Amino acid sequence: MEQIYVIMLIALGVLAIIDLMVGVSNDAVNFLNSAIGSKAIAFKTTMIVASAGVLIGAMFSSGMMEIARSGIFVPSMFSFNDVMIIFLAVMITDILLLDVFNSLGLPTSTTVSVIFELLGAAVCLALYNIYITDASFDTLGTYINTEKASAIVYSILLSVLLSFAVGSFVQYISRLIFTFHYEKKLQHFGAIFGGVAISAITFFILIKGLKGVSFISKEQFAWVDKYQFLILGANFIFFTVLSQILIKFFKINILRVIIIIGTFALALAFAGNDLVNFIGVPIAAFNSYEIFNGSGVSGDTFMMGALANDEIVAPFYFLLLAGIVMVITLWTSKKAKSVIETGVNLSRQGDGVEKFSPNAASRVIVRLGVNIGQGINLFLPKSLQIKIDNRFVNVNKSNKKSKDEPAFDMVRASVNLIVASILIAIGTSMKLPLSTTYVTFMVAMGTSFADRAWDRESAVYRIAGVFKVIGGWFFTAIVAFVLALIIAYILKIGEVFAFVGLLLMLAIMLYRSSRKHKEKVAIEEEIKSLNKEDIGTVKEMITESSAQISKVFRKTSALYSNLIDNLSLHDLAKLKQNKKDQKKLEKEIDELKSNVFYFIKNLDDNSVEASKFYILILGYLQDMVQSIDFLTATSYSHVNNNHKPLKFNQIRDLKKVDRQVQHLLQLMEDSFKSEEFHKVDLILDDKGVLLDTVSELISKQINRIRTTETSPKNSKLYFALLLETNDLVKSIINLLELFKEFNGLDKK
Repeated sequence: MEQIYVIMLIALGVLAIIDLMVGVSNDAVNFLNSAIGSKAIAFKTTMIVASAGVLIGAMFSSGMMEIARSGIFVPSMFSFNDVMIIFLAVMITDILLLDVFNSLGLPTSTTVSVIFELLGAAVCLALYNIYITDASFDTLGTYINTEKASAIVYSILLSVLLSFAVGSFVQYISRLIFTFHYEKKLQHFGAIFGGVAISAITFFILIKGLKGVSFISKEQFAWVDKYQFLILGANFIFFTVLSQILIKFFKINILRVIIIIGTFALALAFAGNDLVNFIGVPIAAFNSYEIFNGSGVSGDTFMMGALANDEIVAPFYFLLLAGIVMVITLWTSKKAKSVIETGVNLSRQGDGVEKFSPNAASRVIVRLGVNIGQGINLFLPKSLQIKIDNRFVNVNKSNKKSKDEPAFDMVRASVNLIVASILIAIGTSMKLPLSTTYVTFMVAMGTSFADRAWDRESAVYRIAGVFKVIGGWFFTAIVAFVLALIIAYILKIGEVFAFVGLLLMLAIMLYRSSRKHKEKVAIEEEIKSLNKEDIGTVKEMITESSAQISKVFRKTSALYSNLIDNLSLHDLAKLKQNKKDQKKLEKEIDELKSNVFYFIKNLDDNSVEASKFYILILGYLQDMVQSIDFLTATSYSHVNNNHKPLKFNQIRDLKKVDRQVQHLLQLMEDSFKSEEFHKVDLILDDKGVLLDTVSELISKQINRIRTTETSPKNSKLYFALLLETNDLVKSIINLLELFKEFNGLDKK
C-alpha cells in the first residue's frame, strides 16, 4: 500500500513544477509591471534583475513553508492518508484555477487561492471524518484554523481599499512636486526622493523579503524588528547622500536606480514569501511521508500531529530547483505577458485601444466622479485650479504614437514600487497577511487614477477592467474552496481510480488550454499586424493598406463560401461558428478604425492626402464586413427558427454565385498581396459578370414565386442573400476603384 504514496509524491512533484509555471505566469506582473510599463530600463535588464531577485528569494525561503503544513488545518486531527488527499486536491485545483486566470490574462492572488484550497480540502475531509464517526458537527472547529481564513478575507478588503487610496495620495503629491517635466525637478528634489524611495524599499527587503529566510536566525530578525526605525533613519541619511552623489557627479537618473532596486526587491519578496503557494504543499507532503515512513502503521490510522513541528525545514535543493524553474518560466511564459499587459493597459497614460468593455457600474462611477469634480471646481479659486492643472500637463514629446512609447513615466513607476514596498512592509510588521498581488495591482490603479490617466475618454473602460479583476479575486476564493472540496471528496471516495482519472483530466485540460491560448495569441498577433500606427509616407500607406485589404479579402472569401455550404446543409452549429468568425473579422476592422487618430497624426506633412484615402478604405472594408454580418445573421436565424431548407435549384444557383465570388476575391487577394495593381483594371472589366448573374437569379426567383414557389420564408431568405451579395460586390468594386484612383494619383 505504501507504493501508492510514493506514486502520489512523484505526482505531487510534477504538479509542483507545473504549479510553479502557472503561478509565476500570474504573479510576474507584481514585480515587472512598473519596469516594463515605464521602459526605464531595457527589457533584458529588467528580466535579469527580476531573475536574480527570484532566484535569491527562492533559495532562502524555507521559513514560510509552515502555512501549508499547519497554517490552515490542524494536522493532529487528520491521518496520513487524509493529508495526502488534501495536498493532492490542493495542487490539482491550484493548477486548474491559475491556468484559467492566466488564459484570461487576469492577475489573481496565489496566496488566497492556496489558502482557500487548503481550507476547502480540509473541510471536506473533516466533515467526512465527523460523519463516519457520528461526531457532532460542532467539532469542525477543532479540525480547522478558522482564524487564518478570517484574516485572509480581511486582508483582501484591506489590500484593495488601502492600496488604492495610499497610491492615489502619494502619486498626486509626487506629481504636484515633479510635474511631467521631472528631469529639471530631479536636480532639486531627486536626492531626497531617492533617499525616501530606496530606504523604503530596503526596509521592505529586511522586513518582508528576509522574513523567515534560512540564513537569518530568529534572534537576528528580532533585532532588526526591534530597531527598525533606527535602521530606517540611518538608511534614509545614507541613501539621500548617495542619491545626491549619483545625480551631481555621475549624472545618473535616480529614478532608474529606484526602479531597478524596487524590481529586485519585489521579485525577491515574491519568491521568498510566495514560493510556499507553489511548492509548500508538495514539500509538506514530503515531510509527511518522512514522518510516516517506517512507522509500521497504516496510512488511515497514523495521525499527523508531528507535522506541526516548527523545526521542520524545507530541503535546500528543493528550493534551488524551484528557483530555477521560476526563472525559466519568467523568460519563456507567453501567458505571463498576457497578465502583464492587463496591468499595463489599465494603468497606461493616454488613450488607445481599451481591453475591457464598459458596464453599468463603471458608467455610474464616472458620471458621479464628473459631477463631484464639477462641484469641487465651484469652491476652488480659479487661479488655484489653473496652477494645479498646469502641474498635470503631460509632456507631449511628439504628436506621433509609437509602439515603443512607455505606458507611464518613471515618476509613477517609482511611486508604484515605493508605496507597494511600504504597505507590504507595514502589513508584515503588523502581522497582517496582505496579498502582494492585491497591493501592487491596486497601487498601480491608484497612481494611474491620481495621475489623470483615467480621463473622460478612458475612465469608463479602465474602471470596468478594475472591477473585472477585483471580481476575479473574490471569485478565486469561492471557486478555490468549492473545487478543492469536490476534488478531495472524489479522491477520498474513488481512491486510486480517482487519482489516475483526475491526473488524466488535468493533463487534457492543460493541453487544451495551451492550444487555445496559442490560437488566441495568433489571432491577436494578426490583429496587431493590421494595426500599424507608425505609417508615415504614402508609399508605406499603399504597402500597408494592400496587406490589410488582402487579408480581409481572404477572410471574406472563406466566410462567404462556408456560409453557403453550411446553409445548404442546414447545419445550425456550423452557422453559429460562422457568426463567431464574422465577429472576429469585425473586431479586426474595429481595431483599425480605433487607431485612425494616431495614423493621421503619424503621417508626414506631405502625405496628409493619404489620411482621406485610408479612412475611405476602412469605410468600404466595414461595408464588406456588414454585408457578411447580415448574410450570416439572416442564414442563422432562418435555420435556428426551423424554417424549411432552401430548395435544390436555389442552392445550385447560390453555389454558382459563390464560385464567381470566390474567383473575384481570389484575383483581388493575389493582386493586393503581390501589389500587382495592373490587375485591378482587368478585375474591374469583369465586374459586370457577377452583378449580371445576381440580377438574373433575382428575376428567376420572381418567376418561381409566380409559378411554383410556395414558401415565403425561403423566398425572403433567398432574396436577402442575393441582394446583400450584390451590395458586397459593389463595396468591393468601390474599394478597387478608390485604390486605382489613389495609386494613379501617387504615380503622378
